[in-house]
Amino acid sequence: MAKTNRVKIKNLVELFSLLPEEEKIIVDVLRQIIIETLPEYCREKISYNVPFFYGNKGICIIWPSTIPGGGIKKGVLLGFWHGNKLADEDGFLLHGTNKQVFYKIYQTPEEIDDAPIIKLLKEAIRLDSSFKKV
Repeated sequence: MAKTNRVKIKNLVELFSLLPEEEKIIVDVLRQIIIETLPEYCREKISYNVPFFYGNKGICIIWPSTIPGGGIKKGVLLGFWHGNKLADEDGFLLHGTNKQVFYKIYQTPEEIDDAPIIKLLKEAIRLDSSFKKV
């Protein structure tokens, strides 16, 4: 599917209508892991045309390669907004050129292992609880 340019995505239905099947599945699986792990005070919104999860500040973002601006050519990026402040003891996250957002890129749904994601989400939640509400 061609890249989407200058589209303002307002909701998940619009997002999913633009994604190829493999990216839809990866985004859906990652969203479910995140939604089931985050506490009630956290919310999801479409920001930067992709699913963005926040509490007091940003926690994580799911960026399919079909949506411009994520800096990836293929797959789906799961980025931790304050990844530079996470211990990430298992070395799960990649540290690209962004000094703050650390991430993991998934090419297939089969690559997704929820255990390390949940571990990092719990660490990110602890970090988020130390921030003042924005």
